[in-house]
Amino acid sequence: MPKFLVYLITFCGGIAATVQPSINARLAEKTGVIESACVSFAVGMLALILVISLAGTGTPRGILDARWWELTGGVLGAFFVVAVTLAVPRIGTTAAMVLIIAAQLMVGMLLDHFGAFGLKVEPVTLPRLVGAGMLAAGVFLILRR
Repeated sequence: MPKFLVYLITFCGGIAATVQPSINARLAEKTGVIESACVSFAVGMLALILVISLAGTGTPRGILDARWWELTGGVLGAFFVVAVTLAVPRIGTTAAMVLIIAAQLMVGMLLDHFGAFGLKVEPVTLPRLVGAGMLAAGVFLILRR
């Protein structure tokens, strides 16, 4: 897959991750925060089942070879959806997103630096630290009231 396409899909994923909490927050007004997250995951699962049935190339049998921690993504995703569904109506979309992005960047840099989960090592460099520092300054300015 061309790198540009990966960038485009990732960018669109960022858009989706920003819009989703606001939609879930509205649903939560009718159903509750955790219930809204459950509905979100259920609808997402149905969508993925449809995509798998039309274009899936993997095999569900691979789950039998997975380590326990490789199955925790759903729990982490559920926590994320509940956290942002709870946060957005209380602190706003911008504040929630800036905190999420800052946390993702910090943890992502650590995971990359140590090659966590067997992924490619990307050492922390001065330019990356400067970028993280600039983001931290942005977080401070955005959250300052």
